[in-house]
Amino acid sequence: MKAYEFPGKIAQDGRIELPRSLMNALRTEQPVRVILLIEESGDVEEENAWSRFSAGQFLAGYAEEDAIYDDL
Repeated sequence: MKAYEFPGKIAQDGRIELPRSLMNALRTEQPVRVILLIEESGDVEEENAWSRFSAGQFLAGYAEEDAIYDDL
């Protein structure tokens, strides 16, 4: 089984719009299983907060002595 992940949106008529590149890779009339994940407004904010926290923690471990590796 293959899995594809892509950003999408639901059209006015209720259809899920697929990227053209994905449509070209799929056969028509092929059975599929669909898992629909919808981001809630709090999810995006929480994910952004975790990303900022992770980046801050990563950079906190950086020391001036590490700059020697930047030119390798």
